[in-house]
Amino acid sequence: MKKHIPNLITLLNLLSGCIAVIMVLSNQFVAAACFVFLGIFFDFFDGLAARKLQVQSELGVQLDSLADMVTSGLVPGLMLYKLLTLAVGASLIETDVSWTNNMIWEGVTWYPISLVGLMVPLASAYRLAKFNIDEDQQTYFKGLPTPANALLIMSLPLIMEFQNNDLMNATITNSWFLIALTIISSYLLNAPIKLFALKFKTWDFNSNAMRYLFIILCLVLLIVLQFAAIPLIILVYIILSLFSQKTII
Repeated sequence: MKKHIPNLITLLNLLSGCIAVIMVLSNQFVAAACFVFLGIFFDFFDGLAARKLQVQSELGVQLDSLADMVTSGLVPGLMLYKLLTLAVGASLIETDVSWTNNMIWEGVTWYPISLVGLMVPLASAYRLAKFNIDEDQQTYFKGLPTPANALLIMSLPLIMEFQNNDLMNATITNSWFLIALTIISSYLLNAPIKLFALKFKTWDFNSNAMRYLFIILCLVLLIVLQFAAIPLIILVYIILSLFSQKTII
């Protein structure tokens, strides 16, 4: 019976992602972000449960990637698509920009430029497929993990909703910013850089100094900046990893 527990947790991740898809398509962005965060929570604990119960399996590995593809790949892509649609629609109203002309297809109005956001699911699928066949990525990651990328993107509606900062809101609703973010995040998902994993083999400080430092910085940033800290946390994660390339194992 215990061998099914990790897979059940993984399926809860997938269920959270499916609900998040519905929320995004219904323009309930904050709710979508909450369900993605919940899915990432389950994603962290399914592997932990498998290791503690000693029931790791190939089925679990494949199921985990399939769940991540929805929760941390498809949902962030749809979020960017929606945000780009809103941003481009607003710019059309204000400036009548011709290159973003909308299209009508069987009663559905959409902007072709918004499809740029769907680069993230494509890059996520490629990254997850590589991860499944790469035996080196047991204690570190090559490229930004899909959950980290999802946290970055899904933080945007939370910043807009709860930070109430005009500069932040103007930046997030800028179509050029969203396009640049999409391209950068898609690259980072498959970038040839080693990033440390938050997997503790022991609780010894010397061998986990970087991990402890990162956790402390995360807590400080979250307390000070709240949701606006999430993009900075991802940046700190990448910088710390780059500065410690030789020690990542």
